[in-house]
Amino acid sequence: MVFAMLVAVPPLDAKMRRDILTLVTASGEHRIEIEVAETLQEKAVGLMFRRSVPPGTGMLFPYPSPQEVTMWMRNTYVPLDMIFIRADGVIHRIEERTEPFSERTIASQGPVTAVLEIAGGEASRLGLKPGDRVIHPHFGTGK
Repeated sequence: MVFAMLVAVPPLDAKMRRDILTLVTASGEHRIEIEVAETLQEKAVGLMFRRSVPPGTGMLFPYPSPQEVTMWMRNTYVPLDMIFIRADGVIHRIEERTEPFSERTIASQGPVTAVLEIAGGEASRLGLKPGDRVIHPHFGTGK
């Protein structure tokens, strides 16, 4: 008997909402062009199957209230930096250079209202650290 696991993948022409957020670090402000994973399906797929994540881009996974959030790298071809963000827009924790295809659970380790995924190594390149701020309407810190 053969079993197949199907992953719900949005059509190739489907587009998530796009937006801009700003990371405020000791080295200055850095604008990031983001896709916003708002629906359960968008969150389930995230950056899976992408062959690259260009510098200055990423994906925001917003949640309506503070909670422990877990992520993984199933079907994700490129290493990512996962930035866990509190409700006030302050960076709680960063998991750098996650392992492609890993099913290891990566937890926020505290209540957050969003996760920002950017290319692996970008957080270090930008000098991003826990305690830095994110400017975006989801956190009440932007237009």
